Amino acid sequence: MSRIDKCVVITGLSGAGKSTALRIMEDLGWFAMDNAPSGVLAEVIEALSRSENVSGKGVAVVTDARGGGIPEGFGRALKSLESVAAEVRVIFLDASDECIVSRYGMTRRGHPFGRNATVLAGIAEERALMEPVRANAGIVIDTSLMSPGGLRRSILSYLGVREDPVTVIISSFGFKYGIPIDCDYMFDVRFLPNPNYVPELREFSGMDVKIQNYLKQIPEKKSFIAMTESLLEFLIAQYKNTGKKHIHAAVGCTGGRHRSVAVAEELAARLSEKGCSVVTNHRDIDKEAV
Repeated sequence: MSRIDKCVVITGLSGAGKSTALRIMEDLGWFAMDNAPSGVLAEVIEALSRSENVSGKGVAVVTDARGGGIPEGFGRALKSLESVAAEVRVIFLDASDECIVSRYGMTRRGHPFGRNATVLAGIAEERALMEPVRANAGIVIDTSLMSPGGLRRSILSYLGVREDPVTVIISSFGFKYGIPIDCDYMFDVRFLPNPNYVPELREFSGMDVKIQNYLKQIPEKKSFIAMTESLLEFLIAQYKNTGKKHIHAAVGCTGGRHRSVAVAEELAARLSEKGCSVVTNHRDIDKEAV
């Protein structure tokens, strides 16, 4: 039995979004390979199937007219692929002439089939060459008016792939030690009263019930939690459609031991109760331990 369960061949016109499609597959955990000649696809996939880093994963490969062997060798290549991969699917990406011309204009690159002619002439030549491949593709996706998120949804729908939920990383930190450089969103809770100045609370951290109960009495803290929770829920829903896997929200106070920790823990608990995937990290919690 083949060690490659699924192989997706991404093909189509230059400028139609093949590189974007390949990155989508790579983000999903598939092994991705660009610009493979169609005539050696089966040999390449068979070689990959013997690699421990690839076996058990899906393989996504881009092949088009640049590599030669299209269209006459494409059908043979697909039949050969079926002997080394349990499932083979072909995605053909297309776009209008106007859209492809515009994209090449923005990148200031020449069309691979229009080196000694206009971009339109190159598109026409490639379109005629790829028509037999287009006619036999499993799905044809027109990316002319499509965003990367729309392309992602079309590909996932065709493949029947369900993505893992967006993971929210909620970390606490102390401003005196610097803001986390990898956070997407930063929240400042230094407006809350500081338990560090309450002698009987100083030795505890935001992980302790005494600190949490102390801050629960603050009306502004309740309002902050409610608004921040709503914002994070909104962001999770939006990022789900973009392919982003993680959202890092950092909560900061002066030393990163009391207020930020308690707030981060409460936000994490609330989001977890609503079915979100949440990870907490308290970067500076022990730096000011008594």
